[in-house]
Amino acid sequence: MADVCTQGMDTGFVTLGYAKVALLGVVQGITELLPISSTAHMRLVPAVLGWQDPGSAFSAAMQLAALAAVVSYFWKDVRHLGENTLKAIARRQFHDRHLRFSTWIILATIPIGIAGLLLAPLLNTCGSPLRSVSVIGWACVAMALLLGIAEVLARHQRLIDNASFVDAMLIGIAQVGALIPGVSRSGSTLTAALALGFKRDEAARLSFLLGLPAIALAGMKEMWELYKIHLDAYGWSILILGLIVASISAFFAIWGLMRVLQQFSTWPFVVYRFVLGIVMLVGVAMGWLV
Repeated sequence: MADVCTQGMDTGFVTLGYAKVALLGVVQGITELLPISSTAHMRLVPAVLGWQDPGSAFSAAMQLAALAAVVSYFWKDVRHLGENTLKAIARRQFHDRHLRFSTWIILATIPIGIAGLLLAPLLNTCGSPLRSVSVIGWACVAMALLLGIAEVLARHQRLIDNASFVDAMLIGIAQVGALIPGVSRSGSTLTAALALGFKRDEAARLSFLLGLPAIALAGMKEMWELYKIHLDAYGWSILILGLIVASISAFFAIWGLMRVLQQFSTWPFVVYRFVLGIVMLVGVAMGWLV
């Protein structure tokens, strides 16, 4: 399908209508927070069904659905951290561990913030080469291998309470990889946290908490860009439906992920994304994916 451009932005989701966007919202919500790449699924599912590619603007705006799901699922952690950080600031207790961790979250967001601004013209433009199926396929395979290596070599012992500034910054740097379609923010940060020795469920929890600012900023930036190009009421209504559906499905995706990591390992995700990447690459080679 051809790209649908509005003042240079890829807004293919507008042509899909409510029912198709609702279905893609379910797919986006589930895959956004699992380490299996939502972008890969947003390219593969429409291609298999013969639908228009919803575009990079849709995927970026769906970050707000991920934000809602993460905040609601980890609400106890978010509220506890926020309340204690504010109390520490009010009391000028600058060595408080909650204030320190909140500061680390902000600092860990800087690398992806800078990289995102620099790459925005390439990432969000119509026909971006980074959204090609072959690039996404290779990224899926590469991250599957890295996650598998981390699963094998990691100690799986550390708790989030033992996290350090260096841990936060290394995971923040790993988060930059998520700008490459197919890598997955959840995949890159979870891999980094596992490699640093955190228990599987603690690694996921740390990954999500550190990613909150990046997820929020990415979503709000895309909404602002859509506002600037004067997306019409019909387009907004379709996007809002997608956000609602994606928020609900993303919440259950986190619930499922945490239980898998508590009881098993990341191997189901390693195998899945490796097979997904191979399928995409074979599809390109055979000519039925473009």
